[in-house]
Amino acid sequence: MTSTPDAHSRANAKSASTAAARAQPSRAFDYTAAAELFPTRRRLPRREPFGYKRFAKAAQAIRFAIEELPSECLVGAFLEVDEQRYGGEDIRRLYENAEYPLTRRRARS
Repeated sequence: MTSTPDAHSRANAKSASTAAARAQPSRAFDYTAAAELFPTRRRLPRREPFGYKRFAKAAQAIRFAIEELPSECLVGAFLEVDEQRYGGEDIRRLYENAEYPLTRRRARS
């Protein structure tokens, strides 16, 4: 009898991969790769300030998330690049990283 991973095991594996990405988000991060930005999932029926967005380059998605969105929208939002997910704090670290290729503007608060 083979056992299949239950939801808890899958969630733990996902948490581990997210934690690994969080620990070193800039290692081998490709700022030129295509990226998808997903809004936070709220349980309250409120209009989101942005919906799903696709970007030709991850650097553009990061810039949009940090410079255009209100900071509270970053909580719960995530960026997906090369099948890796990055949460709000990861996005902020990628923006602040010395390898970030675009000119930074003053971020909105």
